[in-house]
Amino acid sequence: MTNPKIHIRSWVKGSDDDIRRGLLGFLSLEYGQLILDGVVLRRTARGKLTLSYPARTDRAGRRHAYIRPIDDEARIQIEKAIFDAATVAQEAE
Repeated sequence: MTNPKIHIRSWVKGSDDDIRRGLLGFLSLEYGQLILDGVVLRRTARGKLTLSYPARTDRAGRRHAYIRPIDDEARIQIEKAIFDAATVAQEAE
């Protein structure tokens, strides 16, 4: 079984204040027959791009992701696919 491709369906740029704090924007992704909304593109304090996934916070203050990569290898593959697609889309503008 091959892994479905990840496509960026939409991108909403963060506000100027968001961007200053490292939140670059919000993504809606298509992965196979799933639509994944609420994925956030961030830049860390060290300048690295990373993704944050939608989550809920329980009464004890613990976060529980609704969606997330299964492991670090999957995270790296997903980030690469999204960052590559974003770079291509940005260059096309």
